[in-house]
Amino acid sequence: MIEKQLDKVTKGKGFIAALDQSGGSTPKALGAYGISEDAYSNDTEMFDLVHEMRTRIITSPAFNSEYILGAILFEQTMESEIDGMFTADYLADIKGIAPFLKIDKGLSEKENGVQLMKTITDLDDILSRANERHIFGTKMRSVIYEANEEGIKTIVEQQFDIGRKIITFGLVPIIEPEVDIHSADKEACEALLKTEILQHLDQLEDHENVMLKLTIPTKENLYKELIDHPRVVRVVALSGGYTTDVANAKLKENDGLIASFSRALSQDLNANQTDDEFNDTLEKAVLSIYESSI
Repeated sequence: MIEKQLDKVTKGKGFIAALDQSGGSTPKALGAYGISEDAYSNDTEMFDLVHEMRTRIITSPAFNSEYILGAILFEQTMESEIDGMFTADYLADIKGIAPFLKIDKGLSEKENGVQLMKTITDLDDILSRANERHIFGTKMRSVIYEANEEGIKTIVEQQFDIGRKIITFGLVPIIEPEVDIHSADKEACEALLKTEILQHLDQLEDHENVMLKLTIPTKENLYKELIDHPRVVRVVALSGGYTTDVANAKLKENDGLIASFSRALSQDLNANQTDDEFNDTLEKAVLSIYESSI
């Protein structure tokens, strides 16, 4: 199954759906979906509601392997079920979509113009459970705000150090050093980031393959070298707060870069929509993102 998924993620047409809102971002995601905070009284109820939202997305006819290569899940979603199956098994076996898991624990305080990931104290346990739940790959996010060479060097080192550990568990890591779209130094940040990533890619062994999730660059095709690198399975783009239309337009300017959108995928979905309305709305979003990724 892993080899089949790897072949599809590497060569297939489509995009990676990000369904991994967690902790602090969950109330915002539910609010955008039409569920206010007075609809739940604790974290358990909140996460049950967000799982219902994700289940509705994943089980929709519009959410299918013709357009979607993989889906990124939150840890609690991995441990939850859809139609009596763990979510990753449902994605892989019923939908033909590779399941990924968000493993980071949020961001540290800003230093040297970046926010590193907080220490993942239970990394081995998470990766072991990911294997038990038949996860294909992982995702971890940190953020760059300024063109600070020391900060960007540190953030890439952290990502690749953890990425190599993930590979030892047989998983494919998505390395995500996001450049904030509002950074006054965005283009300079991206140039420094590319240089650092290339250095680390060149140090990987032949069996050590990674994916990259990067902010759509200001300069067209800046990341083409990364896309073509033999150690890179795929380079995917985060929408970073851009609307669907803006993100899709920017994505089209970059050959070989495919989408991994969250808000841009679900921004027009609402809990009060009928199934037909919901499925039609999701289909339009899926098709627009897909067309920008091929």
